[in-house]
Formats: sequence, structure tokens, C-alpha cells
Amino acid sequence: MWDDEYTIGLQHLKSFNYLPQECQQIQSLSDRLARIYSDSLEETVKSLLQSLGKLKRPYLTAVEEKLLNVLESEYGREITP
Repeated sequence: MWDDEYTIGLQHLKSFNYLPQECQQIQSLSDRLARIYSDSLEETVKSLLQSLGKLKRPYLTAVEEKLLNVLESEYGREITP
């Protein structure tokens, strides 16, 4: 989970059949979202981060990437590629 850690059995996981590179993209996105997320954020920001965390694809659209960049910049949690 992008905002916490849970232990669940493998039989309860649904496979999206991602390629290794896509798995890395998802992990990178998860790390970025986790760096920003905090209980003290505005509800709108929390909702946006949660929506990005629930995407069923391993990439962000151009608009989603811009929104995440703005949040990283605003909250001082940018990452260097």
C-alpha cells in the first residue's frame, strides 16, 4: 500500500502482469507519493494523492505528472531523477 504497510497472503493479490520495468515505475511512483503524503495535508491534496496511488497503469499522463510535480515542489519533497 502506498500510505502504509500491510501483510496479506499472495492468494489475495491480483496480478496485473506488469513487466519488470513497469514494476519499477510503479515503485517509483509509490515512493514519490509516500514522500508527500501526511495527515496534515489539505483534503484535496490527500484525495489527489490517493487517486494517483490507485491508478491501474504503471505511468502517469502528462497532466498527472505536472500535478505531482507541483505538489512535490509545493511541499518541498522533490526527488532528483
